[in-house]
Amino acid sequence: MGTEPPKTMNATNCDGTPARGEEGTVPRLDDPVLPTRDFCLALVSGAGASVVCEIPSAAPHRFTVGKSPVCDLTLPDPAVSRRHIALEPRGGVLHLEDLGSTNGTFVNGVRVVEALLQGGETIRLGSTALRVEVGGKASAGPMSAALGFRRVIGASPQMRQLYPFCDKLARSSIPVIIEGETGTGKELLAESLHDHGPRAKGPFVVFDCTAVAPTLMESVLFGHERGAFTGADVARPGVFERAHGGTLFIDEIGDLEYSLQAKLLRAVERGEVRRVGATDYVKVDVRVICATRRDLEAAIQEHRFRDDLYHRLAVARIELPPLRNRTGDIELLADYFWGELGGGSMPPGFRERLRAHRWPGNVRELRNVVARTIALGDEEPMGEGAPENNDLPSLIAELTSRDVPFTKARDKIVDAFLREFVTQALARHGGNVTRASAAVGVSRRYFDRIRERTRKAT
Repeated sequence: MGTEPPKTMNATNCDGTPARGEEGTVPRLDDPVLPTRDFCLALVSGAGASVVCEIPSAAPHRFTVGKSPVCDLTLPDPAVSRRHIALEPRGGVLHLEDLGSTNGTFVNGVRVVEALLQGGETIRLGSTALRVEVGGKASAGPMSAALGFRRVIGASPQMRQLYPFCDKLARSSIPVIIEGETGTGKELLAESLHDHGPRAKGPFVVFDCTAVAPTLMESVLFGHERGAFTGADVARPGVFERAHGGTLFIDEIGDLEYSLQAKLLRAVERGEVRRVGATDYVKVDVRVICATRRDLEAAIQEHRFRDDLYHRLAVARIELPPLRNRTGDIELLADYFWGELGGGSMPPGFRERLRAHRWPGNVRELRNVVARTIALGDEEPMGEGAPENNDLPSLIAELTSRDVPFTKARDKIVDAFLREFVTQALARHGGNVTRASAAVGVSRRYFDRIRERTRKAT
């Protein structure tokens, strides 16, 4: 649910001068020609009234507002959620998204989940009111002219505005958290930051929290001594020791066992680890870059992630946009993958199909589609997790045309519907279960039950 801004907007600039938005329709968010516009928020009621915060058009992540100290604007309002809303300037408008807040977000008195703002609106969160103001005349901001950053490819404004920040990060050794949906290229960006910096000659070691059994996580992270547990026939270094002098990339940090998070915090803070079964600590010189598809703030609130570890890792944050928000990059990426994989001529109409797809699997899905088309021709469906629109009707037609028992046919159709419903809801909300369940009007517990049923049915 959302609300459109009025056709004519009367706004006020941050410097107090009047500003008028263009009359007519709202600009398209993916239009690469439209310049971006800086905005700011002014608190007009609630604690800290009269404070003004700038929302720059060129930023490495969305501007967040909430009660948490990690938000860009922290509100001491008990009715405000830890991470209440996210704001992002896109193509001359300000995109607002409610982050699954408890008490909701209201724009000009209307409750919204998402909204496009042009300046002059009032946002109410709890008992706090904020006025959206135009930050100045339209400008492109400090945007790179490059078509990519090392192995990360993208010429859309959403990507090019990240590259100057990536250059600065690459030259440093501070911890970084890269946020984004599955398939947006978080590991590629981590590799690029490593390759472009002073540690490029050192190792780049990957630790995937979803690929290691919980009982082995501590051993893989920190290493173990001979005889430390059954099967430990020889001593082995952990990923921290292996990454000494280089970079350790911890993928899906939100899935790390809670019991290990305190030990990881010590390793990052003090630069030392202790192997399982050892008594002494070993000094390590490692840069830590983490990635997550999860909402870590929600995990902190649910006591599944330590807030002190989050603050230590999130010295810098980058949020990679989903492919559906950078549609200008689809053909650029397709051409790159097509050439990389040795394809000939693209099939007629292939580009149009690519532009029409929503890409819930993001860049990874696009690469898989290109690879499959080169290998098998243009006969296969667009991609896994993105069934054709007629899949469910086809299943109904197939089941009703045969003597399938009613209960079995009904269950198959319901399972297919629930699977598609859950997949699309999660894709729209970046894999965030809390936001997806709130948006479709069910409790998180019931949404999890639906997900579990779809897993068993596949």
